[in-house]
Amino acid sequence: MIASVRGVVTAILHDSAVVEVGGVGMRVLCTPGTLAGLRTGAEARLATTLIVREDSLTLFGFADEDEKQLFELLLTANGVGPRIAQAVLAVHQPDVVRRALAGGEVAVLTAVPGIGKRGAEKMIVELKDKIGPVGLAGPGSSGLLNGAWQEQVRQGVLALGWTASQADQAVAAVAETIDGETPPVPVLLRQAIRLLGKTR
Repeated sequence: MIASVRGVVTAILHDSAVVEVGGVGMRVLCTPGTLAGLRTGAEARLATTLIVREDSLTLFGFADEDEKQLFELLLTANGVGPRIAQAVLAVHQPDVVRRALAGGEVAVLTAVPGIGKRGAEKMIVELKDKIGPVGLAGPGSSGLLNGAWQEQVRQGVLALGWTASQADQAVAAVAETIDGETPPVPVLLRQAIRLLGKTR
């Protein structure tokens, strides 16, 4: 099991980053929010989960251990694969997901692309007793840089399956809501996804 990787980020793609570890470039699939916190040429540490299949070895990366633990918990639910679990973390912060599972908040889970009402209900039944203590809502990750947030949010929306025109509309709509200091990119991305979810 590869529990984490640390090294220089040599490339950032729309759904992953390449981290050079001991001379080996490791491709790590990440959420748009995690990718937004990485910079090419800078060192980074990602908590990771290795998913082993008959025909593939896929490494998923997370900004911290909390996200990783929730990802692995989501995978224990029937019908939830790595892509759905990753999409959940792209849309919501871990504490929001835990509160939704504990409180039976179906609407929160169905805001994630790929999760319908029945799937959300099944997740709640299977996971609500496994999540442990649920904390209060915390602030967004302020450590992520906000430079060129429009393109970062746009790429994040595209990575989740929306079209270029939808991504542009979402970025424009989010920009109109900003008054004063720009929030962290993950916060803006989640806002864009919520707006798009209402138009589906």
